[in-house]
Amino acid sequence: MNVTIDQAIVDIIEYGVEKTYIHPLDRILKQNQLLALLQKDSLVDDISPSSPLPEAKDLLPIFVEHGRSSGLIDDSPTEQMIFTAQVMAFLTPDPSALNDHFWKKYQETPAVATDYFYQLSMDNDYIQTEAIAKNIQFHYDSDYGDLELTINLSKPEKDPKAIAAARTVVTAHYPKCQLCVENEGYKGNLQHPARANHRIVRFPLNEEIWGLQYSPYAYYTEHCIFLAEEHRPMKIGEHTFRNLLAIVGQFPHYFAGSNADLPIVGGSILSHDHYQGGRYTFAMEKAPLISTFKVAGFPDITGGMVKWPLSVIRLEGSNPETLVEASTHILEKWRAYSDETVGIHAFTNDTPHNTITPIARRNGEQYVMDLVLRNNRTTETYPDGLFHPHPDVQHIKKENIGLIEVMGLAILPPRLKEELADVADYLLGETQSINPIHLDWADSIPVAEHATREEVEQAVEQAVGAVFQRVLEDAGVFKLDETGLAAFERFIKNL
Repeated sequence: MNVTIDQAIVDIIEYGVEKTYIHPLDRILKQNQLLALLQKDSLVDDISPSSPLPEAKDLLPIFVEHGRSSGLIDDSPTEQMIFTAQVMAFLTPDPSALNDHFWKKYQETPAVATDYFYQLSMDNDYIQTEAIAKNIQFHYDSDYGDLELTINLSKPEKDPKAIAAARTVVTAHYPKCQLCVENEGYKGNLQHPARANHRIVRFPLNEEIWGLQYSPYAYYTEHCIFLAEEHRPMKIGEHTFRNLLAIVGQFPHYFAGSNADLPIVGGSILSHDHYQGGRYTFAMEKAPLISTFKVAGFPDITGGMVKWPLSVIRLEGSNPETLVEASTHILEKWRAYSDETVGIHAFTNDTPHNTITPIARRNGEQYVMDLVLRNNRTTETYPDGLFHPHPDVQHIKKENIGLIEVMGLAILPPRLKEELADVADYLLGETQSINPIHLDWADSIPVAEHATREEVEQAVEQAVGAVFQRVLEDAGVFKLDETGLAAFERFIKNL
């Protein structure tokens, strides 16, 4: 794009006005503030907006080049991301204006409000759509439904400058973590991501104020995060179920779920109370019931055992409060439950092992709560976790099985892009050099004698899908075999 920096300034401000992110009365103010960031004293006279007007994010390379040539930034990817977020902040509404606009649109429908906020978060480059597009995605027709797999290439690699700085920079405590509300508009630094263009919608949640934001590296449609204003640890309890059902009451087109609150089976950020959600249907939601049952004391609630590799109890009812009480009852029973026949120990001395990954959604006027039973016990044979990916599948997936994977979407490490390409070359006879951790597995992949490269690559993807199915099965506390289902039935009767 052969555009001058002056033209880029005019175009990005015009883009903000046309999108209603910038009020027309603020046009000159925003233009002058952007000039100050760029250390420019003036604009060339009589520049009209381009026609057609480019997307704001398409103009960012021009701003980066200006920043580099002017000595404002160097070649560090971290500095460039901080700089571009500052540029995009000029077309991003202030929190007060954003929240006012959001809730006016909410009066039309909740979906209209979230559509506006989601579009803004893409338009101002907070959601890294170009980076997300680099992810490698494929599907696997498993015994339990259509599993989805993503090799995560969207998050930027570690910046060498940031790595070097980590040795000397004193760790700051502001913001306390990457989910704190103090991230809204935060410039960022070599140790903390750029958040100048980040905004949070505030909403009431059971006598507290919570925030709604989108994930900058979304794994699915409208991948959002609901976060407490207070920086406090996650803990699964009655309040969790009440909050999740209240969220889907306010945003009925979204699901809302929580990672478990124990290491190994929990999420990557347990230090800040938060949930995830979005407008997406995962394979687990489509999974049928093996059987149905009633929970004693809750005649209005229908319970079911879900045909899913992890052990899932599905509750459905029209009264959210009753659903909260039933979910809490099951959590309390599960926290104290042991079954030696299937390796489930509730405690080791005073250390608890049992918890739940809960997911709430709406089904018309009905509320649905999926309770995924989790256990983080370790053994000598399985030091990473008995109900965690076992060693023979860790060459593909070793990390925690969190909320998103529980529902059937694998988030796989970026190393697999090159490693799986090497496996395909190996199966085609073009190399003998592959990572030794994949060798036995690669030899087990069925490939026809004269298979094409495309056929071999598809075979590798399907083999990865089969491994992910095994990963989920490893995480299930009650296996879907005769012994496991009998044990699951015993727990259901215990309710």
